[in-house]
Amino acid sequence: MVMGTRKPHESAEGHVTGKAIYTDEQRAPAGMLSAYPVTAPHAKARISSIDVSAALAVEGCVTVLTAADVPGHNNTGVIVFDEMLFPTEEISHWGQAVVWTVGTTEAAARQAAERVVVTYEPLEPVLTIEGAIATQSFHTQTQTMRRGDPQAAFQTADYRLSGELTVGPQDHFYLETQTSWVIPDGEGHYQVYASTQHPTETQIIVARVLGISSNQVVVTCLRMGGAFGGKESQANPYAAVAAIAARKTGCPVRVKLNREHDMTLTGKRHGFLGRYDVGFSQDGKITALDAHLYADGGWSLDLSPPVLSRAMLHVDNAYYIPNLEVRGSIARTNKVSNTAFRGFGGPQGMLVIEEIVDRIARALRLPPELVRERNFYHGTGETNTTHYGQELFDNRLARVWAQVQADANFAERKEAIAQFNQASPYQKRGLAITPVKFGISFNKVCYNQAGALILIYTDGSIQLNHGGTEMGQGLHTKMLQVAADSLGASIERFRIMSTSTDKVPNTSATAASSGSDLNGQAVKDACETLKARLAPLAAALLGFENPEDIVFEADWVYCRTYPGPKIRFEQVVQEAYNRRISLSATGYYRTPNLSWDPEKGQGRPFYYFAYGAAVSEVEVDGFTGTFKLRQVDIVHDVGESINPLVDRGQVEGAFVQGMGWLTMEELIWDDTGRLRTFAPSTYKIPTVSEIPEHFEVHLLQRAAQDGVIYGSKAVGEPPFMLAISVREALRAAVAAFGREGNVPLASPATPEAISNAIETVRARSTAQGARSTPQTAVFKALE
Repeated sequence: MVMGTRKPHESAEGHVTGKAIYTDEQRAPAGMLSAYPVTAPHAKARISSIDVSAALAVEGCVTVLTAADVPGHNNTGVIVFDEMLFPTEEISHWGQAVVWTVGTTEAAARQAAERVVVTYEPLEPVLTIEGAIATQSFHTQTQTMRRGDPQAAFQTADYRLSGELTVGPQDHFYLETQTSWVIPDGEGHYQVYASTQHPTETQIIVARVLGISSNQVVVTCLRMGGAFGGKESQANPYAAVAAIAARKTGCPVRVKLNREHDMTLTGKRHGFLGRYDVGFSQDGKITALDAHLYADGGWSLDLSPPVLSRAMLHVDNAYYIPNLEVRGSIARTNKVSNTAFRGFGGPQGMLVIEEIVDRIARALRLPPELVRERNFYHGTGETNTTHYGQELFDNRLARVWAQVQADANFAERKEAIAQFNQASPYQKRGLAITPVKFGISFNKVCYNQAGALILIYTDGSIQLNHGGTEMGQGLHTKMLQVAADSLGASIERFRIMSTSTDKVPNTSATAASSGSDLNGQAVKDACETLKARLAPLAAALLGFENPEDIVFEADWVYCRTYPGPKIRFEQVVQEAYNRRISLSATGYYRTPNLSWDPEKGQGRPFYYFAYGAAVSEVEVDGFTGTFKLRQVDIVHDVGESINPLVDRGQVEGAFVQGMGWLTMEELIWDDTGRLRTFAPSTYKIPTVSEIPEHFEVHLLQRAAQDGVIYGSKAVGEPPFMLAISVREALRAAVAAFGREGNVPLASPATPEAISNAIETVRARSTAQGARSTPQTAVFKALE
C-alpha cells in the first residue's frame, strides 16, 4: 500500500544533482540552429519598414523569419484568433517580437538581430486599466453574475461604504524560461520538445501555423522547471517560431528565451481593479454587495475570459452574501497578454472581498476575525449556497477555522501582541486569520477529462503514460503511487514516461489544480482494465473459480478468501503473454455532474471545494516599512492525502508565492510602456530569509472526499490564497501605529506602501485628536 505514504518526489535526486534533463539540456541533434527575437521599442506603433539585409550578412546567420515565412495561419490565439505571431502592421506592446533571426549559434542569431532595422510610427498606447476605462478599450462585453437585489438591500442596510482596490500583477518567474526544440524528419513531420503545460494545445498551434494536420506533429514535454500557469498557453508562440524555422531551413531549431526576454515577452498574473459598494448590519453581516472587477488583459485575449470568470466566482470567498451583483470587464491595454497564473483569477476576486471585510470590521470597531466568522457560509440551503447557485455540501470552513485558531493559540497571542504594541512605539506586531474556499474544476467543462496508457512488458516492468505534465509539483510521483496501488505492483516496476501527444492524445492542460484528480482516475481506469484481463488467468493458475476474488497486492497475486497460495505478478504477466492476452490498456476519465450557463452565471462549475485557513504574525518597523514574518500556522483540506510530503510542499510553496505577490513582487512599467522590473535585480521574489522560523502546516485529518481519486483533493492552487493572512496581519500592525479606522494598504504591500500606510494612520490620529467616532468619515449610516 503506497497511498498516503510520504514518498519523495520521483525526480528529487535528479533535481538536486543536476541530472534531471530539461528541454534545452538534451543532447542536441546535429545542425541545430537557434532563433532570437527582434523586439519593438514602443508600446504601440505602426510598422513602416523592415530591413533584414544587414542581418543576413552576419556570419552564422542562416535566415530571418517574417510573416511571409508562415505557411499556415500567422496566429497563435487560443480562444479567438487575435494574437499575430509576426506583427505585420502594428506593434501592440513594448518588447513585442517583430521578426526572429536564426543562426548556427545563439550568439550569431543575437548579433544578426542587432542588425535588423525596423522603422516605426509611434502611436498613443493605453497602459492602465483606468486608461482603458476612460477610452472604453475592452476585449469583450461585460459579464454579470447576480443573486438577490443589492440595490434594494442597500436601502435597508444599517451602514454602507464604497471603495476600490488596485491589485498588482505578478511574474511567474519560473526557473526554466520558455523553451522549445523542433526537429523535422524530412518527410513533413515534426517532433516538438516543449516546456509546456498543455502539449495538445501546443500541437494544435504548431500544426496551425505550419498549415498541416495535428497528426504530423508530436509534442513531448520532458518536465518543466516551474510553470505556475505561465506555460499553459504562453509556450505556444515559441514552439511555433521554432517550427516555422525548422520548416524553412530543414534543420532542428531551438528557442530559449533569456530572462529579460521572458519577462518582457510573456504574460503575467492579471492586474485587477475592484470597485465596490457594500451594505452591512450593525453586527458586521454583509447584506448587499455590488462590485465591478476590471482585469488587465493586455494586448490580446489569451485566457482572460475564464480568468475573469473565476475571479467573479470567488469574489465571495468563504462568505454568504444574500444580495450580490458582480460585473467583470477585460481591459485591452498595450502590455503583454496576461495569462493563467496559480489561482487563475481566484486570488484577485478573494482579495477584494477580504479588503471589504476588514473595512467593515474597522468601521464597526469589531475584530476582523469575528466579522469573517459571522459571514461564513453555514447550515444548509440558501445560507450555504453560492451566488452562482452551487451548494457547499462539503463545507469544512468551521473545521479548518476552529482547528487553526487552536493550533496557533490565536486568542492568547492576540492579547500578547496588544501588550507588545502598547510598550513598543517604533515596532508593531499584527496577527490575522483568513479563510479560503476554492472551487476545483476547469471553468470550461470539456477540459475536465483525461487519458492514460499503461504498457506491461513480459519481465513484469511497466511503462506509465498519462496526459498530465510535470513541472515540479509532484504529479508524476502521485501517478506512480496511484498506478502501483491500483495494479498491485511495486512502485519500482514502473517507469514514468514523458508526456507526449503520440501516447495520450487530446490532453487537457495540467492546470486548475486538477492534474491528480483527472489523470489519477484515468490511470486507475487503465489499471482496472488490465486487472480485469489478468484476474481470470490468475484464478486458473491458482486453481480457483472466481476471478472477482483475486487480489493483486505488493507484487503478489492471491485469492481474497483463501490467501495461502500466491504467485508473483511477473508470472501472471508472462503467462498472459503466452496465452495472447493484451498487456497494454488505455484509461479514461471525465468529471461528472458539471454544468455552467455563462449567460445566466448559474450552475455547478466545480466538482468540489478545497478549504483552508491561515494565521500569520508579522512585525513592522515604523522607520523603514520593512516587516518580518514571525509565525505562520496553516490548516488545509487536501482530503485523504495521496502523498503528505508532496502535499505539504505544495501548501508551503503556494503560501510563499502568494506572500511574494502580496508583499514584494512589484512589476513597474514606465510612461512609455516599457517594463522596468525585468530581472531579479529589480523584481524581488521571496527567498529563504522571508520564511518564518515557525511555519506549521497541518493537513486536515479524517477528510476523505467522495468521488475523487482515493479520497484526495487538489492542492496546487488553493493554499496560494492563504497568504492573504500576511497582508491582513500587516494591516493590523499598521493600524497599531494610529487610532481606529480604515487602513489603506496598497497591493503589493512593499516597504514603501507600508510606510505610506503608517504615515496615513499617524496623520489621521493627529487630526482626530480626542474625537471618538473616526468611522463616521468612512461610512454613512442610512436612516
